[in-house]
Order: sequence, then structure tokens, then C-alpha cells
Amino acid sequence: MTQTPALVPESEAGPLSAYLGALVALRRDLHAHPELKFEEHRTADRIAAYLSALGVPMHRGLGRTGIVATIVGKGGAQGASARAIGIRADMDALPIQELNAFDHRSQSDGRMHACGHDGHTAMLLGAATLLAERPDFDGTVHLIFQPGEEGGAGARLMMEEGLFTMFPCDAVFALHNWPSLPAGEMGVRVGPIMASANRFEIRVQGRGGHAALPHTTVDPIPVACAIVGQLQTLVSRAIDPLDSAVLTVGKIEAGTIENIIPDEAAIYGTCRTLSPLTLKRMLEGIERIASHVAAAHDAKATVVWKPGYPSTCNTRDEALFMGDVMREMVGEQRAHPDVMPAMTAEDFGFMLEQIPGAYGFIGNGANGQPGVTLHSPHYDFNDDNIALGARFWERLVRRWFANSNKETP
Repeated sequence: MTQTPALVPESEAGPLSAYLGALVALRRDLHAHPELKFEEHRTADRIAAYLSALGVPMHRGLGRTGIVATIVGKGGAQGASARAIGIRADMDALPIQELNAFDHRSQSDGRMHACGHDGHTAMLLGAATLLAERPDFDGTVHLIFQPGEEGGAGARLMMEEGLFTMFPCDAVFALHNWPSLPAGEMGVRVGPIMASANRFEIRVQGRGGHAALPHTTVDPIPVACAIVGQLQTLVSRAIDPLDSAVLTVGKIEAGTIENIIPDEAAIYGTCRTLSPLTLKRMLEGIERIASHVAAAHDAKATVVWKPGYPSTCNTRDEALFMGDVMREMVGEQRAHPDVMPAMTAEDFGFMLEQIPGAYGFIGNGANGQPGVTLHSPHYDFNDDNIALGARFWERLVRRWFANSNKETP
């Protein structure tokens, strides 16, 4: 059973201390009532109610259930400047059966906040609290509460519906809790921090028949097995050992009964890379291996690509800036300006293809140790991060607009 970590002392929460209890309660309420991609209606209502109580104006319904809240600073001599930034938090849960036993465990069978989006939402609401209470910065902040990150490409949908046209941003930022980092540590890097994710399907066409007469058939099952075996050489032999790539076959389908050789077999997998060039090499390699191995067995293979998320690639100035703010918040020893990238994927990458920005990590471990991994049925968000994340976002906003006399921070 996961133990819920102790809350951060109010003395460390600073100006947020008066609101921390409400934010923790809201986060745990969201955890207890998880909603899947594009079904985040109750979640959006809770967010909207909190923002309304702060007096923060918002736009609802972008990307179906998304919310964009806007806080205009009043710190400039002539009022707020035209500069604007966006801060994004995701809202959706996962189709996982929770196995925790604490009081705020999921009340919905087969649904769970196993990636911490409930916590990301609470951190951003905490930032809204601090910025709305003291809007003495010179610029505009758009707080983006995004639906459908878990496989729904909610970021892309919000953009297609006019996110950055309606709410222009000079830069956009996001944080994700990271269980392999101890609590109180943060990390970012210049360049790719998460991988692209593309799915593929290989259809192997043979010629079926009786299992007792294999010589009269072209059995697609051993052909599919041969293709899978050869695909493993792509990463080990076709990719630079100093580069990163993952190719995983997660599903094979063929046949109906043991005494019939089927006409067709299907291979399903995922391909993940940090760079577009490596992705191109992987896709070309999968096509080549599938078609040639099949031809060697007198069969045919067709590859169907299912494009997913691009790599999440941080722009240089914004990543360095985010790293500076992390050092201010947690200290030199606990801030990692060149954190290791991950081969998981994030639809925030769509935003970074259009707007400069950076995506970073906030440690979700406990007691100096790594936490339960993301997407585990035993996962829970570390509530200590609500105060740290909120204060981090507040400082990032104030630091960003303090550089208003420059084109970039």
C-alpha cells in the first residue's frame, strides 16, 4: 500500500500556506474521481469553481473540456506589456484499476490518476492563487488546463481550435512529476527531454491451409516471428550506441484454431526516438526488414504507420531559464540542468513545435528515495509538490516578466 507523504510544513509554503489545505483537498478529490481523456467534465467544473472564487477570468471548452485562465499583470508603468506566457497542466486519468487503500483512492473501477495529472492541476491552481493575489508583474499569464494527454493528443486539439491564436504566448512551460527524482529535486535539459512515439502494424500475408499439410501453404506465423526477431537488430546494429531508440513489439495476432494455418498474421509495436533523423532511420528499417524477410519466405508484408506524439524538444533559452529558476527554488545540488531524457512521450511536444518553451521534472519520490513509477496501480502524487510547484510557477512568471526589456530572458 502506498503511504501518502507528509504535507509540506506551512512555514515552507510561504504565502500559499493559507490555501494549502484546500489545494491538497482538491487534489485528493480529483484523485478519488478520475476521468479519462476528453471526459474531464467534473474535473473542469472543480477547476472552474476554484478559479471563479479567485476572480480569474477563463475560457472553457477549448479541446472539448479544456480551460484557459488568464491573469493580466498590473506591474508595468503603463499597465501590462504585450508579453505573454503560457503554463500548462494536464487533467486526464488512465484506464487502470487502482490498488491503493488510502482514503482518497479512486472511486471509479478501471480509472485512476496514475500519472499525477491531479497534482499538476493542483500546482497550477496554486500558482493562480499566488499570481491573482499579487499581480504586480508586467505581462499576461495564460494558465492552460489541458485534457486528453494520455493518448488523446489534447494539446494538438486545443491548438487546432485556436489556443495560441486566441491566447498568444511568447513561450510555454510545463512540469511533470518524476518518481525517479527524490522529492525536492527538479530537472530540465536543452533539447529533447521526452521521445516521440509512433505505433506500427505489420500485416504478413501468406496462404492458409491444413496444419498437416504445411508444404501446400505459406505459413505467416513463422514469417511474423522471423520479422520480430530481425526488428530487434535495428536498435542494436543500425542506431548509434550514443543515440537513443526503443522498438517494442507488444502484440501478435494470428489464427483461429491449432489445426489450421491462417492466411495472415499481424504484428503490433511502438517505435520511440529522441530525434527526427533517428525516427526516419527506424521507420525505413522496419519497412525494409518486414518486406524482405517476408519475401524470403514467399510471403508479403505491409507496414501501416500510426503517427503519435513528436519528441518533446525544449528550446535553448527557455530551458536554460527554467533551469535557473529551479536552482533558485531548490538549490544548486538539487537542480539538474541536464537531466536524463526519457523514452516516454508527451503531447506537450506539439506545443513546443509551434511555441518556444521548456518542459521539466519535479521529483515525486519520498524520504529521499525514488517513488512508485508512473502508470503503476500503486502510484500516488506527492502532495509536498503542490506548494513547491506553485511557488516555482510564480517565480518563473515573475522572473520572466522582470526581463521585459529584453526580447528573450
